[in-house]
Amino acid sequence: MAPFLNVSLGHWVAFAAFVLGALALDLGLFHRQSREVRPREALFWTSTWAVCTLLFGLAVAPSTIPGWDASTSALFLTGYLVEMCLSMDNVLVIAVIFSYFGVPRPWQHRVLFWGILGALILRGTMIWLGAELIQRVHWTLYLFGAFLLATGVKMLRVRDDEPPPDLSRNPVVRLVRRCLPVSDQFDGQRFTTRSGGRRMLTPLAVVLAVVETTDVVFAVDSIPAIFGITREPFLVFTSNIFAILGLRSLYFVLASAMGHFRHLKKGMACVLVFIGVKMLAEEPLLRFLGDRLKYVSLAVVLGTLAVSILASVWTAPADRDGDGKGSGA
Repeated sequence: MAPFLNVSLGHWVAFAAFVLGALALDLGLFHRQSREVRPREALFWTSTWAVCTLLFGLAVAPSTIPGWDASTSALFLTGYLVEMCLSMDNVLVIAVIFSYFGVPRPWQHRVLFWGILGALILRGTMIWLGAELIQRVHWTLYLFGAFLLATGVKMLRVRDDEPPPDLSRNPVVRLVRRCLPVSDQFDGQRFTTRSGGRRMLTPLAVVLAVVETTDVVFAVDSIPAIFGITREPFLVFTSNIFAILGLRSLYFVLASAMGHFRHLKKGMACVLVFIGVKMLAEEPLLRFLGDRLKYVSLAVVLGTLAVSILASVWTAPADRDGDGKGSGA
């Protein structure tokens, strides 16, 4: 399932330069001052990143990377969709974190920027380690497949009314507060402040630490999932990074609207089960479907997500009517 790509060091450097340049423009030009990101602006940037992803996968990469063809683009887009949808849960958790710590909306973008910068480094390291591990120990793929299958089944069994995580017991919060001086008050968008003549962390720094560790947890699911789609490191890395780059603006679009997509998590669980089964039965599936397996994977992911979104929209009016009847009883 790994297409042959003649990816040179120059391709890696060029992509890294693009990512760093985009982040520098984001923080240095468009968001120099702390302010609240409006939904219309967030939707614009979410659409911009989606267009950049499509341009890269369908035009830029095929014309510059030897061996990149239509089937490679299908793998790239499948990986991107899976990573974006797995990020939905991350959006929900980040919203809970911001709410728990009472982070004002104008400062949330700064936390997300540095959190995503750390996630880029983390994901890059995990992808490199995963690629090396799979290349040297092939049966690791079967462990990844079994893990994704178990994760998907577990997600299907989770109740919709499950309470949000209790951050007061979060080990990162407790460790930071125990080992480092943390002030009780925010100091604007700063991560450190001076109080009583000594340097201290602000609660915003604690929020950043929790966001970073949360991404570690989600990466444990997402990295094996994308290796279940392709084992070409450049494909894995670029699709993952494009999904992460769009996550910041996606948060401001979806944070208040995720409740309307109540079946999306079930759909994503089905996708994880499918990828897990595909990894475990890769050889017979390749013998049966051949190169068409790439397009079948894309169709299954798109179809499953579309059905879960449509089901969420279809049942939303009934859910609201039910709530209204219940509240009037």
